[in-house]
Amino acid sequence: MDKRAAIIEAAIAVFGEKGVEKTTVSDIVSRAGIAQGTYYLYFPSRLSVMGGIAEQVVARLLQRLHERLDGLPAATQLDSLAEAIFAVVEEQHQVVALLYSGMTQTDEMRRWEVIYTPLYDWLQQVLEQARAEGAVAAVVQPRYAARVLVGAIEAAAEQVHLYASTPADEAQAHRAELERFIRAGLGRN
Repeated sequence: MDKRAAIIEAAIAVFGEKGVEKTTVSDIVSRAGIAQGTYYLYFPSRLSVMGGIAEQVVARLLQRLHERLDGLPAATQLDSLAEAIFAVVEEQHQVVALLYSGMTQTDEMRRWEVIYTPLYDWLQQVLEQARAEGAVAAVVQPRYAARVLVGAIEAAAEQVHLYASTPADEAQAHRAELERFIRAGLGRN
């Protein structure tokens, strides 16, 4: 593991144990097993590591989407999108919650759209393919629809897995309703 990745992993662990407010750079570098100066080569402040954590979450999400959906028809990828994102948010709910508490305290929030660009680009390609195949309405604008879909799915997944302790049957019903909404919005009734 490279030093930047080690710092990010250490930060996730220490923030999770001590909380965002009580964690220091010294705590992070001690856990990572690196010198304090090395931390500042990668991140200019204690909370700037939040952008790195967000990049890691998005990379894991994109990896999961590739593993589950690559090679499937575009319509099937769209039908499976919410399930895949819900699964990642459920798996990483502690890290996602950490991001919400930390990103709002730093300028890293301004990088959010840049951090999400690989995910948006992937979904835009799926939507373009689906539109070309007639699987979504011709009026769908893939560039914007990708951002709307990611935002809607993540918000719903976070409602289920972050903000409340939702029973499994209710979580499934919530996701099913979201999937119906997405299908209708893309003209896939």
